[in-house]
Amino acid sequence: MNFNLPLVLVLATAITGGIWLIDALFFAKKRKLAEGKEPLLLEYSKSFFPVILAVLLLRSFLVEPFRIPSGSMMPTLLVGDFILVNKYAYGLRLPVLHTKFVDIGEPQRGDAFVFRYPPKPEIDYIKRVVGVPGDVIDYRNKVLYVNGQPMQKTTLGSYTGVGSGVRETGSLEHIEDLAGVKHGTLTNPRAPNFAHGCSFLARGPIKVPDGHYFAMGDNRDNSSDSRCWGLVAEEHLVGKAFAIWMHYDGNRDGLPILGKIAWSRLGTLIE
Repeated sequence: MNFNLPLVLVLATAITGGIWLIDALFFAKKRKLAEGKEPLLLEYSKSFFPVILAVLLLRSFLVEPFRIPSGSMMPTLLVGDFILVNKYAYGLRLPVLHTKFVDIGEPQRGDAFVFRYPPKPEIDYIKRVVGVPGDVIDYRNKVLYVNGQPMQKTTLGSYTGVGSGVRETGSLEHIEDLAGVKHGTLTNPRAPNFAHGCSFLARGPIKVPDGHYFAMGDNRDNSSDSRCWGLVAEEHLVGKAFAIWMHYDGNRDGLPILGKIAWSRLGTLIE
Protein backbone atom coordinates (compact mmCIF):
# COMPACT_ATOMS: atom_id res chain seq x y z
CA MET A 1 0.00 0.00 0.00
CA ASN A 2 1.42 3.39 -1.02
CA PHE A 3 1.45 6.17 1.56
CA ASN A 4 -0.14 9.30 0.09
CA LEU A 5 1.95 11.98 1.81
CA PRO A 6 0.57 14.93 -0.23
CA LEU A 7 -2.98 14.02 0.79
CA VAL A 8 -1.95 13.69 4.45
CA LEU A 9 -0.24 17.10 4.34
CA VAL A 10 -3.26 18.75 2.71
CA LEU A 11 -5.64 17.26 5.29
CA ALA A 12 -3.34 18.12 8.19
CA THR A 13 -2.99 21.70 6.93
CA ALA A 14 -6.77 22.03 6.54
CA ILE A 15 -7.55 20.57 9.96
CA THR A 16 -4.97 22.54 11.98
CA GLY A 17 -5.66 25.73 10.06
CA GLY A 18 -9.40 25.21 10.36
CA ILE A 19 -9.23 24.78 14.13
CA TRP A 20 -7.16 27.96 14.46
CA LEU A 21 -9.53 29.92 12.17
CA ILE A 22 -12.73 28.76 13.91
CA ASP A 23 -11.28 29.66 17.28
CA ALA A 24 -10.22 33.12 16.04
CA LEU A 25 -13.70 33.81 14.63
CA PHE A 26 -15.92 32.46 17.39
CA PHE A 27 -14.09 31.70 20.66
CA ALA A 28 -10.85 33.66 21.08
CA LYS A 29 -12.47 36.99 22.00
CA LYS A 30 -14.82 35.48 24.59
CA ARG A 31 -12.01 33.43 26.11
CA LYS A 32 -9.78 36.49 26.34
CA LEU A 33 -12.49 38.46 28.16
CA ALA A 34 -12.99 35.57 30.54
CA GLU A 35 -9.22 35.16 30.91
CA GLY A 36 -9.60 31.52 30.00
CA LYS A 37 -6.81 29.18 28.96
CA GLU A 38 -6.42 27.99 25.37
CA PRO A 39 -7.50 24.34 24.83
CA LEU A 40 -4.64 21.91 24.28
CA LEU A 41 -5.94 21.02 20.78
CA LEU A 42 -5.81 24.70 19.81
CA GLU A 43 -2.26 25.07 21.13
CA TYR A 44 -1.13 22.10 19.06
CA SER A 45 -2.94 23.38 15.98
CA LYS A 46 -1.37 26.84 16.23
CA SER A 47 2.06 25.28 16.68
CA PHE A 48 1.87 22.72 13.88
CA PHE A 49 -0.09 24.64 11.24
CA PRO A 50 2.78 26.91 10.06
CA VAL A 51 5.22 24.01 9.94
CA ILE A 52 2.88 21.69 8.02
CA LEU A 53 1.91 24.48 5.62
CA ALA A 54 5.58 25.29 4.94
CA VAL A 55 6.38 21.63 4.22
CA LEU A 56 3.34 21.34 1.94
CA LEU A 57 4.28 24.44 -0.07
CA LEU A 58 7.96 23.47 -0.26
CA ARG A 59 7.46 19.93 -1.53
CA SER A 60 4.50 20.81 -3.77
CA PHE A 61 5.94 23.82 -5.58
CA LEU A 62 9.71 23.99 -5.03
CA VAL A 63 11.73 20.89 -4.18
CA GLU A 64 10.79 17.32 -3.29
CA PRO A 65 13.16 14.53 -2.14
CA PHE A 66 13.04 11.04 -3.65
CA ARG A 67 15.00 7.84 -3.07
CA ILE A 68 16.28 5.72 -5.96
CA PRO A 69 15.10 2.12 -5.34
CA SER A 70 16.43 0.40 -8.48
CA GLY A 71 19.37 0.37 -10.86
CA SER A 72 17.50 1.47 -13.99
CA MET A 73 19.39 4.79 -14.15
CA MET A 74 22.89 3.43 -13.54
CA PRO A 75 25.58 4.66 -13.90
CA THR A 76 24.06 8.15 -13.47
CA LEU A 77 22.05 7.23 -10.38
CA LEU A 78 22.77 4.33 -8.04
CA VAL A 79 20.52 2.30 -5.78
CA GLY A 80 20.43 4.21 -2.51
CA ASP A 81 20.79 7.71 -3.96
CA PHE A 82 18.55 10.32 -2.36
CA ILE A 83 17.81 12.98 -4.95
CA LEU A 84 16.22 16.41 -5.10
CA VAL A 85 13.61 17.18 -7.75
CA ASN A 86 12.75 20.66 -9.03
CA LYS A 87 8.94 20.77 -8.82
CA TYR A 88 8.44 24.03 -10.76
CA ALA A 89 10.61 23.27 -13.80
CA TYR A 90 7.66 21.83 -15.72
CA GLY A 91 4.97 24.09 -14.25
CA LEU A 92 3.23 24.43 -10.90
CA ARG A 93 0.65 21.75 -10.07
CA LEU A 94 -1.93 21.45 -7.33
CA PRO A 95 -1.03 18.82 -4.71
CA VAL A 96 -3.09 15.61 -4.83
CA LEU A 97 -5.01 16.71 -7.95
CA HIS A 98 -1.82 17.19 -10.05
CA THR A 99 -3.56 19.85 -12.14
CA LYS A 100 -1.15 22.38 -13.66
CA PHE A 101 -2.18 25.96 -12.95
CA VAL A 102 1.03 27.83 -13.93
CA ASP A 103 2.90 26.93 -17.14
CA ILE A 104 6.64 27.54 -16.65
CA GLY A 105 8.51 25.09 -18.90
CA GLU A 106 8.54 21.70 -20.59
CA PRO A 107 10.90 18.71 -20.37
CA GLN A 108 13.91 18.95 -22.64
CA ARG A 109 15.66 16.10 -24.39
CA GLY A 110 18.29 14.78 -21.98
CA ASP A 111 16.52 15.73 -18.73
CA ALA A 112 16.51 13.21 -15.89
CA PHE A 113 12.88 13.53 -14.85
CA VAL A 114 10.45 12.10 -12.32
CA PHE A 115 6.93 11.19 -13.39
CA ARG A 116 3.98 9.14 -12.23
CA TYR A 117 4.23 5.65 -13.75
CA PRO A 118 1.48 5.58 -16.42
CA PRO A 119 0.12 2.06 -15.66
CA LYS A 120 0.07 2.84 -11.90
CA PRO A 121 0.09 6.63 -11.33
CA GLU A 122 0.47 6.22 -7.57
CA ILE A 123 4.08 5.07 -8.21
CA ASP A 124 6.86 7.54 -9.07
CA TYR A 125 9.48 6.65 -11.70
CA ILE A 126 12.68 8.37 -12.79
CA LYS A 127 14.08 8.04 -16.32
CA ARG A 128 15.67 10.25 -18.97
CA VAL A 129 13.79 12.18 -21.63
CA VAL A 130 15.06 10.87 -24.97
CA GLY A 131 12.15 12.03 -27.10
CA VAL A 132 10.05 15.21 -26.99
CA PRO A 133 6.89 15.98 -29.01
CA GLY A 134 7.60 15.64 -32.73
CA ASP A 135 10.67 13.40 -32.33
CA VAL A 136 10.89 10.04 -34.07
CA ILE A 137 12.51 7.51 -31.71
CA ASP A 138 14.05 4.16 -32.57
CA TYR A 139 16.34 1.76 -30.72
CA ARG A 140 18.29 -0.84 -32.70
CA ASN A 141 21.30 -2.95 -31.78
CA LYS A 142 21.67 -1.02 -28.51
CA VAL A 143 21.89 2.32 -30.32
CA LEU A 144 19.35 5.11 -29.78
CA TYR A 145 18.13 6.93 -32.88
CA VAL A 146 16.47 10.34 -32.67
CA ASN A 147 14.90 11.64 -35.88
CA GLY A 148 16.85 9.08 -37.88
CA GLN A 149 20.22 10.06 -36.40
CA PRO A 150 22.18 7.65 -34.18
CA MET A 151 23.16 9.15 -30.84
CA GLN A 152 26.94 8.86 -30.67
CA LYS A 153 28.48 7.12 -27.68
CA THR A 154 32.00 6.57 -26.45
CA THR A 155 32.68 3.23 -24.76
CA LEU A 156 34.69 3.56 -21.55
CA GLY A 157 35.11 -0.16 -20.90
CA SER A 158 33.71 -2.75 -18.52
CA TYR A 159 31.64 -1.38 -15.64
CA THR A 160 32.43 -2.33 -12.03
CA GLY A 161 29.39 -2.09 -9.77
CA VAL A 162 29.40 -1.73 -6.00
CA GLY A 163 26.82 -2.49 -3.33
CA SER A 164 23.40 -3.18 -4.82
CA GLY A 165 24.81 -2.41 -8.27
CA VAL A 166 27.39 -5.20 -8.23
CA ARG A 167 25.15 -7.31 -10.48
CA GLU A 168 25.81 -4.83 -13.29
CA THR A 169 29.55 -5.60 -13.19
CA GLY A 170 30.63 -6.65 -16.67
CA SER A 171 28.21 -4.38 -18.51
CA LEU A 172 29.76 -1.89 -20.90
CA GLU A 173 29.84 1.73 -19.75
CA HIS A 174 29.42 4.51 -22.30
CA ILE A 175 29.15 8.26 -22.54
CA GLU A 176 26.22 9.00 -24.82
CA ASP A 177 25.79 12.33 -26.58
CA LEU A 178 22.03 12.81 -26.61
CA ALA A 179 21.79 15.70 -29.08
CA GLY A 180 24.25 17.74 -27.03
CA VAL A 181 23.52 16.32 -23.56
CA LYS A 182 26.29 13.95 -22.49
CA HIS A 183 25.51 11.34 -19.85
CA GLY A 184 26.51 7.83 -18.84
CA THR A 185 24.79 4.66 -20.03
CA LEU A 186 25.21 0.92 -19.51
CA THR A 187 24.56 -1.89 -21.99
CA ASN A 188 24.82 -5.63 -21.53
CA PRO A 189 26.27 -7.28 -24.68
CA ARG A 190 24.59 -10.57 -23.72
CA ALA A 191 21.09 -9.11 -23.33
CA PRO A 192 18.59 -9.02 -26.21
CA ASN A 193 17.76 -5.71 -27.88
CA PHE A 194 14.33 -5.76 -26.20
CA ALA A 195 13.62 -7.43 -22.89
CA HIS A 196 10.62 -9.74 -22.51
CA GLY A 197 7.43 -7.69 -22.62
CA CYS A 198 9.15 -4.57 -23.99
CA SER A 199 7.56 -4.56 -27.42
CA PHE A 200 6.48 -0.92 -27.82
CA LEU A 201 9.41 -0.23 -30.20
CA ALA A 202 9.84 -3.76 -31.49
CA ARG A 203 8.05 -3.06 -34.78
CA GLY A 204 9.92 0.11 -35.64
CA PRO A 205 10.26 3.85 -34.96
CA ILE A 206 7.69 5.77 -32.93
CA LYS A 207 6.76 9.42 -33.46
CA VAL A 208 6.16 11.19 -30.16
CA PRO A 209 2.80 13.04 -30.24
CA ASP A 210 2.06 16.40 -28.65
CA GLY A 211 1.83 16.35 -24.88
CA HIS A 212 3.90 13.18 -24.53
CA TYR A 213 7.54 12.16 -23.90
CA PHE A 214 9.65 9.09 -24.59
CA ALA A 215 11.49 7.96 -21.45
CA MET A 216 14.43 5.55 -21.21
CA GLY A 217 16.64 4.44 -18.34
CA ASP A 218 20.39 4.98 -18.64
CA ASN A 219 20.84 1.29 -17.77
CA ARG A 220 19.49 0.34 -21.17
CA ASP A 221 19.20 -3.42 -20.66
CA ASN A 222 17.77 -3.25 -17.15
CA SER A 223 15.04 -0.63 -17.33
CA SER A 224 11.27 -0.75 -17.60
CA ASP A 225 10.57 2.36 -19.67
CA SER A 226 8.79 3.68 -22.77
CA ARG A 227 10.09 0.73 -24.77
CA CYS A 228 7.89 -1.47 -22.57
CA TRP A 229 4.77 0.47 -21.52
CA GLY A 230 4.62 3.45 -23.86
CA LEU A 231 4.85 7.22 -23.58
CA VAL A 232 4.69 9.58 -20.59
CA ALA A 233 1.78 12.01 -20.82
CA GLU A 234 2.25 15.62 -19.75
CA GLU A 235 -0.22 15.25 -16.89
CA HIS A 236 2.01 12.59 -15.30
CA LEU A 237 5.05 14.88 -14.96
CA VAL A 238 6.41 15.50 -11.45
CA GLY A 239 9.66 17.42 -11.92
CA LYS A 240 13.29 17.53 -13.00
CA ALA A 241 15.96 15.74 -10.93
CA PHE A 242 18.95 18.00 -10.30
CA ALA A 243 21.08 16.82 -7.36
CA ILE A 244 22.03 13.95 -5.04
CA TRP A 245 21.90 15.00 -1.40
CA MET A 246 22.57 11.62 0.24
CA HIS A 247 23.54 8.06 -0.65
CA TYR A 248 22.94 5.09 1.63
CA ASP A 249 23.14 1.51 0.38
CA GLY A 250 22.85 -1.26 2.95
CA ASN A 251 24.57 -3.68 0.56
CA ARG A 252 27.81 -1.68 0.45
CA ASP A 253 30.87 -3.16 2.16
CA GLY A 254 31.95 -1.30 5.26
CA LEU A 255 31.04 -0.50 8.82
CA PRO A 256 27.36 -0.20 9.79
CA ILE A 257 25.72 3.11 8.80
CA LEU A 258 28.79 5.26 8.05
CA GLY A 259 30.36 2.57 5.87
CA LYS A 260 27.18 2.31 3.82
CA ILE A 261 27.27 5.99 2.81
CA ALA A 262 29.02 6.98 -0.43
CA TRP A 263 30.34 10.32 0.75
CA SER A 264 31.70 11.29 -2.65
CA ARG A 265 28.18 11.32 -4.13
CA LEU A 266 26.78 13.86 -1.66
CA GLY A 267 26.05 17.15 -3.41
CA THR A 268 26.59 15.71 -6.90
CA LEU A 269 24.65 17.44 -9.66
CA ILE A 270 22.68 15.15 -11.97
CA GLU A 271 23.58 15.34 -15.66
